[in-house]
Formats: sequence, structure tokens, C-alpha cells
Amino acid sequence: MREIVLDTETTGLDPLRGDRLVEIGCIEIYNRMPTGQTFHRYINPQRDMPAEAFAVHGLSAEFLSSKPLFTEVVEEFLEFIADAPLVIHNASFDISFINAELDRIKRQAISRERLVDTLLLARRKHPGVSNRLDDLCSRYSIDNSRRTKHGALLDAELLAEVYIDLIGARQSQLILASETRESRAERTGDTPRRQRETPLMPRITDADREAHRAFVATLGDKPIWNDFLGAA
Repeated sequence: MREIVLDTETTGLDPLRGDRLVEIGCIEIYNRMPTGQTFHRYINPQRDMPAEAFAVHGLSAEFLSSKPLFTEVVEEFLEFIADAPLVIHNASFDISFINAELDRIKRQAISRERLVDTLLLARRKHPGVSNRLDDLCSRYSIDNSRRTKHGALLDAELLAEVYIDLIGARQSQLILASETRESRAERTGDTPRRQRETPLMPRITDADREAHRAFVATLGDKPIWNDFLGAA
């Protein structure tokens, strides 16, 4: 099953009050394993960058001014995510910004039925404790030392690792790998080979054999085929 782990960065907390999307990062996973395929774009929000938001992700209005508008990357973004489920930490936040941008250019909103909210999953599995992304990385021994500031692609990469642990998929993969190694080890023993009750009829005719011998005779004095023909 194909899933997309997604994260965004924005100019603030509320798209209804004029805050805009400034970065999208996506990681493709297939059968709960990262494939290496990613989507990452910075986006020009066409507005200033509040100091509070800059302190979180470090993306300045000057840096973003040369980046494409959302309308210039939307087709590539929608093509990448296609119809896959979207794995997002605090999904209502990110999807509200994405849908606000889609609405601004008269495009169809992304259905909330597609969302897998890892924050809700974490709260069910670890009730009564903080379940921020950094906390989950620490809980699952995932190295987040590169996360000095928020960044959509890096956070999506970390979330993909967290998600695999959160749903127990990594343990399942380890068990499957162990069982596969054990089954291979068992197959290396003296297991008797099954024999056909009725042997198959020969599929090579005498004419085929003569034609092959004639071809081998054209290969020189010591073709390797002579070793096999002599044994036959």
C-alpha cells in the first residue's frame, strides 16, 4: 500500500487570518517502508514573515520571495500525492493550510477521509504524555539531531520513521525477516527433493542434438561445450 508522509511550514497558525503556506515536504512509503521518492518545495507566500514563525523554521520573506507560487507547484504536488492516504502529525493543521491554498486557486479540497493523524495515534498509544514529534523521536530512539529548526522535508522523514514504529510495522518487519532467515536455514538441511511420479517426456529431438553438435564443431579446437557433450 502506498502512503505519503507530509509536513508543511507556514507563516503562522491560521489560514483564515491570512497566514500562508511556505514549504511542503512529502515522503513516499510503500508497505510501510520508505521508497526514497520525495517531493519538496518552498513557496512564495506573497506576504511578510512574522518573527514568531521565522524563529520556528528560519525561512525569511527575502528567501521565499524568489520561490514559486503555490499555483506553480500545485500540479506536481497533486500528481505526487495522487490518491494515497496522507500521514500527517496534527493533520488538521497542515490540511487546513493546503486546502486554503487550493481554495484560493479554485481547486478541489483534499478530503479529510484520506488523513492518517499520527498525533491522534500517539495519544491513543501513549496517553497522558507529550506526543510532539521530538518526544516521539526520543521515545523510539530516532536520531533527530539535525532538527535544529522545523523543516518540512526533514520533519516528514522523521515522521515516517515514527509512524513505522507507532503502528508496530518495524517490529513486524523484523519478525518477518527473522522468520525468513530461519526458513532459509531449514531449507539448507537434508530435505528430500520431491520426484515426479511420471517423468516428463524429452523435449529435445535427435535433430536438435545433431544441429547443436554441428554448431559446436564451428567453435574451434577446444570449445567448453565438448566437456558437456562428452559427459552426455
